[in-house]
Amino acid sequence: MSAHVPAGHSLLVVVDPAARAVDGESVRIARDVLCAGAASLKIVLPESAAEAEHALVHRGRRHPVVLGDDAALLRTVRVLYRDRALREAPVSVVPIGPRSTLVHALGVPDQVPAAARAVLDGQERELDLLVDDSGGIVLGTLSIPCGTPVAHTAAHWWTPVEKTARSLVRTLTSPIPVNGQPAPRQQRLRVEADGVVLADLDRPVHEVSVRTAPAGLAEISVRHSQGAAHVRARARSVTVSGRDFRYRADSAITGPVRSRTWTVEPSAWRLTVPK
Repeated sequence: MSAHVPAGHSLLVVVDPAARAVDGESVRIARDVLCAGAASLKIVLPESAAEAEHALVHRGRRHPVVLGDDAALLRTVRVLYRDRALREAPVSVVPIGPRSTLVHALGVPDQVPAAARAVLDGQERELDLLVDDSGGIVLGTLSIPCGTPVAHTAAHWWTPVEKTARSLVRTLTSPIPVNGQPAPRQQRLRVEADGVVLADLDRPVHEVSVRTAPAGLAEISVRHSQGAAHVRARARSVTVSGRDFRYRADSAITGPVRSRTWTVEPSAWRLTVPK
């Protein structure tokens, strides 16, 4: 579901430090486009996660705009969700940085000028959230076992570019260890979709993936062995339990845990996309 963005809305532009470090020219272009077209605009240049969170929580009536990549968008949505302010205003993002696959999949243009113009004259797209029983959220895809992650967990998101690059290379080329051992390719997991058992502990599971689907549901896919057919279902909640499993929610690796339930929150947030 989409609605036009109201004309003349005020913006809070949060410039991710990694974006400034990686591609300062794209940051300048985005700022120029936004400054030329916004009725009211405030730009903040946080140097830490705490500074970014403070700016978002105290933004007033301004609509949050993120200049950054997938990790920057995820942090913004998490902060607003935790502050119970996610429904108050649409979130906008101009993708700048090496990891913007999620942003693009959600409908934001690849090119910086087009994405910045969409912030000004685009439309709001309502999106669902996957929320787990520990308060975590998923915008894109949840996968188990986590295997090799696609991006480093963003605990030190303000570190220099070279340190980030070295850490990312190590992450991309190394499996996630469990108790000092490589992550298993198969695990014994119990997977329940609205109480219906899709997989149980008597049979190893090769892969589980969960993502939001239309009508406020989650699409769950379970594969027992490599090359085997998927068992698919749609449900409002999914529970996975087993012995010390890890999972990847978007780009972040979490665990080990023994049980976790994810529930769909329909139309939980709005993202600005082109008309």
